[in-house]
Amino acid sequence: MTEATRQTPRMQEIYKKTVHPKLMERFGYKNTMQAPRIEKIVVNMGLGEAVANPKILDSAVIELGTITGQKAVTTRAKKSIAGFKLREGMPIGCRVTLRRDRMWEFLDRLITLSLPRVRDFRGVSGKAFDGAGNYTLGLKEQIVFPEIEFDKVDKVKGLNITVVTSARTNEEAKELLAGLGMPFRN
Repeated sequence: MTEATRQTPRMQEIYKKTVHPKLMERFGYKNTMQAPRIEKIVVNMGLGEAVANPKILDSAVIELGTITGQKAVTTRAKKSIAGFKLREGMPIGCRVTLRRDRMWEFLDRLITLSLPRVRDFRGVSGKAFDGAGNYTLGLKEQIVFPEIEFDKVDKVKGLNITVVTSARTNEEAKELLAGLGMPFRN
């Protein structure tokens, strides 16, 4: 696909037209490159049950690929833990790192479609920042994504979504995500 025929994702347009200018004004940046932006989104599924049942990992990789539109990579244990019957190198999860257009489209689907489908949803926590401007959100079930067919799910699995930004402070990152429509409750 050439650059001329490629359509810019909706969320990226919102960032360029409204959020970026507001951030420039609010924090008084002199250079446009100082304004925080989203660099990548990492979606992770940790499956401790994969130690006893390795087949659960195969379905998790397929579901994560369906949700994100990109093939998931299996993650392996870094060290052995006898209490969990875990040996170093055993596959225990999967993750996907999204960048550019896929990142923007995933964020759009997360905010507009998936989060409102969460049971008893009152907004996401505004305190889940790590101090360096990155935001992590945990979902208890993968079935909130419309791409997942409820009938084909063998087991409900949780997942973590980390939004990595170029913001230097939590305040800048929260302002960025709130401008994009992230429904913070506090």
